[in-house]
Amino acid sequence: LVKIDPKSIGVGQYQHDLSEVKLSRSLDAVVEDCVNGVGVDVNTASAPLLSRVSGISSGLAENIVTHRDTNGPFRSRKALKDVARLGPKAYEQCAGFLRIRGGDDPLDGSSVHPEAYPVVRRMG
Repeated sequence: LVKIDPKSIGVGQYQHDLSEVKLSRSLDAVVEDCVNGVGVDVNTASAPLLSRVSGISSGLAENIVTHRDTNGPFRSRKALKDVARLGPKAYEQCAGFLRIRGGDDPLDGSSVHPEAYPVVRRMG
């Protein structure tokens, strides 16, 4: 779904009767909801896919890919804090949607937000 521009998706015979700006905004919101609902493997995702994650702009997505290409795969969500321009607010927004499979902490591969790790660990 993210590989094509949402504007290229046909939504019906009356789609051209709608405001292009409103249609584009609505389609973008649906794509972002889907991406955030499923989550994204930060070690394999492209910059366009990463830019659909809450809290990640297209510039920040490029920085994540550049950091990954330069330093190798991320081993933890905490390592994302080393990415240029990924501040505390962006990290708080995006961390729960980014997955790190086979990393240092199994919770990093889940949809559990890092803020909830202590609670999850107490349950186990």
